[in-house]
Amino acid sequence: MVTSMTMQEMADAQEDTKKNQASQLQHLTTESQNEASQGFDTKSAIEIARIINHEDAKVAAAVKKALPEIAQVIDQVARCLRDGGRLIYIGAGSSGRIAALDASECPPTYSTAPGQVQYIMAGGPKALASAVEVNEDSEELGQRDIARRRPTRKDIIVGLSASGRTPYVVAAVAYARARGAHTAAVTCNQDTPLAAAADIAIIADVGPEVISGSTRMKAGTSQKMILNMITTGTMTRLGYVYENLMVNVHMQNSKLVERGIRILMGACKIDRETAVQTIKSAGRSVPVALVMLKAKVDKPEAVRRLAKSDGNVRLAIEDNVLEL
Repeated sequence: MVTSMTMQEMADAQEDTKKNQASQLQHLTTESQNEASQGFDTKSAIEIARIINHEDAKVAAAVKKALPEIAQVIDQVARCLRDGGRLIYIGAGSSGRIAALDASECPPTYSTAPGQVQYIMAGGPKALASAVEVNEDSEELGQRDIARRRPTRKDIIVGLSASGRTPYVVAAVAYARARGAHTAAVTCNQDTPLAAAADIAIIADVGPEVISGSTRMKAGTSQKMILNMITTGTMTRLGYVYENLMVNVHMQNSKLVERGIRILMGACKIDRETAVQTIKSAGRSVPVALVMLKAKVDKPEAVRRLAKSDGNVRLAIEDNVLEL
């Protein structure tokens, strides 16, 4: 006969869980003490800066080892966005804030629709400015928050957690994967629950932090580098970059208008007046203006070509069918 747990048994089980989590943390590289920063509190300002700089120099090398997995994610995100799906980041604490930054910069940089690249932060938007890190321990909240976005097979969910064991993030990624969504993990430790929960695991093993466990430092830097690669690579694969120019820039202020003019001048080797007039006739669209000039077509034809190529500027100029 099966009986329900007593209050004492439930308390004992919770205590065992806490002890198990504490034991796991002790073995994480990101929680280990860094020999290079021993006696850190006795150092001068220049010594502190040198130690941090020396440790930061290791980040790019750690990210380099994960390039094959990063490339896989870039291609998968590009496929999802092309099929009308979404890239949804989910994270907690510093990881969530980095995810929010990357997602929020895609619309002004590449003129993406607001819903194409999204973020979910443990604790909600208020957690961006005020720490509510307790939410990251809740699997239920992670499942609830991703469920509200209704993930499908068209979407890719990317979970970020330096430790790789944040319950909120692991549960959200597992939920999305179970419902057919593509999933990826970005973490800084080997053999983690988050990596196991995702289709693709990007692991940047940056080693112990200068301040033990302060994963806003090297771990956070690696995550920022990786997300930069994912969205920049994706938008380039989609054709929103021509050569190395930000041709899909959303000209919403004077700085961005000037950038659009300079992009057109450089790409087409034209003077400023011609660039300004072409952008005006193109409806303030740099991609349309670029296709008009490069392919020597009028605005309606440029618009038609861009629609045919799903916004891929190079293919619109060459009037080729889209292949990705």
